[in-house]
Amino acid sequence: MLQIAPLIPGKTPQETTVVVAMSGGVDSSVVAALLHKLGYKTIGITLQLWDYTPASDGGTKKFGTCCALDDVYDARRVCQTMGIPHYVLNYESEFKGAVIDDFVETYLAGATPIPCVRCNQRIKFDRLLEKAKLLGADILATGHYVRKVIDADGTPQMHKGLSPQKDQSYFLFTTTPPQLAFSAFPLGDYTKEETRALAAEFGLHVAEKKDSQDICFVPGGDYRKVVKKFAPEAEAPGNIVDEQGKVLGTHDGIIGFTVGQRKGLGVAAGEPLYVVAIRPATREVVLGPRTSLATRTFTVKDLNWLTAPQDGDEVTVKVRNAHAGNLARVALLPDGRAQVELYEAHDAVSPGQAAVFYRDSQVLGGGWIEVPEASRITKAKVEFA
Repeated sequence: MLQIAPLIPGKTPQETTVVVAMSGGVDSSVVAALLHKLGYKTIGITLQLWDYTPASDGGTKKFGTCCALDDVYDARRVCQTMGIPHYVLNYESEFKGAVIDDFVETYLAGATPIPCVRCNQRIKFDRLLEKAKLLGADILATGHYVRKVIDADGTPQMHKGLSPQKDQSYFLFTTTPPQLAFSAFPLGDYTKEETRALAAEFGLHVAEKKDSQDICFVPGGDYRKVVKKFAPEAEAPGNIVDEQGKVLGTHDGIIGFTVGQRKGLGVAAGEPLYVVAIRPATREVVLGPRTSLATRTFTVKDLNWLTAPQDGDEVTVKVRNAHAGNLARVALLPDGRAQVELYEAHDAVSPGQAAVFYRDSQVLGGGWIEVPEASRITKAKVEFA
């Protein structure tokens, strides 16, 4: 069995009540089982967030998306196996306002959202954490592959998970210092293979369950269908143009495009073309060669710092989860934003994605990559059903 450091220094497991955020997958299930085996007073909580499945449109029920109804069942069964309490909280209305509305607005503003980060920020580490406190919990544990490290003066830091293949720190950059202090990540030092071996050792029926791939409210990956459901005007047509403004073709909605996209552009050219900008104000999709994607400087908004750098500090920045990271300098702007200058240009800096800053393995914080000023509109005019 894995051994972990005490979740709260100075308190024994028997003195500590832990709420575990259980998605129904193998990771959070192992966390609940492990903490129970170690003697912690363990409570499982599962959030019912959304049931946007083909069944809701008259099709066949689809399983395998995060937080779907089958995941609620799996989480409950794990808790029954371990003999621990389990609660299901219906947060569908909160999820609609905090995550789905933001998802739709971001696409209509010409950017590409990361709804899982918004869910962590606004639901799991906000509303769920407060619910855990109301239940008398001393700490909230999750199945994320990140590490919490206490520095010399007792301040908690967030660090990458030790397994590069499973590190999830990019998706948790919005965690605030008080939230981090109340959180625990028991799997941060381990690999997925070790986690599955523990699940088998504990006799959990989810030991071989596949990781969810789809966003819970976008089963099958058809995000355009979701955006159109809540904002039919998203299909407004427009022009596909080159960087000089020459019309190359037309499109049936900017939501079908993301910066960096090459396939499915609907135009023929003598060289490979990529989406280099999206202009929601004029509904133009701008194409250019790959060299036009190269970016050295961009701005970041809505910053959250766990450990704020000094103005001009050298950091490593990741502009998407799969990005290994580029060295950069950060200039803190008077309005609370930051300007990032990469030492080497990168061709996958997409508005709406997160820029997450690191010092070695430590997560300093991050923010949201902005649409360039030339393409920006003040706010997408969207009315939601």
